[in-house]
Amino acid sequence: MLSSGSKQSGDQMNTILGKDTTFTGTVEVKGGLRIDGVVKGKIISSDEVTIGSTGVVEAEIEANSVVIAGRLLGNIVASERIELQANCDVEGDLRSKSLVIEQGAVCCGGCQMKEGSRPSSSSSSSKPSMAISMDDSSDDNDKEAVSSFGLPFSGKSKEKMKA
Repeated sequence: MLSSGSKQSGDQMNTILGKDTTFTGTVEVKGGLRIDGVVKGKIISSDEVTIGSTGVVEAEIEANSVVIAGRLLGNIVASERIELQANCDVEGDLRSKSLVIEQGAVCCGGCQMKEGSRPSSSSSSSKPSMAISMDDSSDDNDKEAVSSFGLPFSGKSKEKMKA
């Protein structure tokens, strides 16, 4: 068995799909899974799923944690952590307690970071979530990103945020 390389996981990587492997269907693994080839379908793991730099995945992923260095088209539900490494390309929604995005990673989709399997909007003790949206109250030439708290979002300049 190979070590998964995860800082948080003490378990072993027990399934590897090599770069010349193509798999279509549902992959269900008790333990870690590393993908360096092509997978289409659904992935379920009790531990960490790692998509290597040569990995191309078109699948829904359910796992404890997910690390992506390659390409993913699909949604992720990770009970603990999602890590998007520098050269990855992700199209899909992310749901996890913890999210790490390295500089250079590309991600197109939504993100939800709440503890538990179903976040409750009625809980008074939960922290407010933050969403970024375009402020449509101004004319088309002067749109700016506004957080759910009503504050301007400073992640990008106004020039980059124009519609």
